[in-house]
Amino acid sequence: MRPDDLLKEIDTLCLSDKLMLVADVWDSIARTNHAPPMSEWQKAELDRRYRDYRNGKSSLHDCKDVHERLKNRYT
Repeated sequence: MRPDDLLKEIDTLCLSDKLMLVADVWDSIARTNHAPPMSEWQKAELDRRYRDYRNGKSSLHDCKDVHERLKNRYT
């Protein structure tokens, strides 16, 4: 089946069927149990951020605090 045909078929599904399909796709991805390859620039950026953190140039933020700040900013 071509991707366009697949998308048309998905469009005919009810919401609950679409959500079950999404869950099945996620489960399929999880079963492969490997991370997608990371590009060199992504590795370099992570290394830079980790270095900054270790050298005290940046800090970590609690997930709840970040969520609260974003919620306050955009609601």
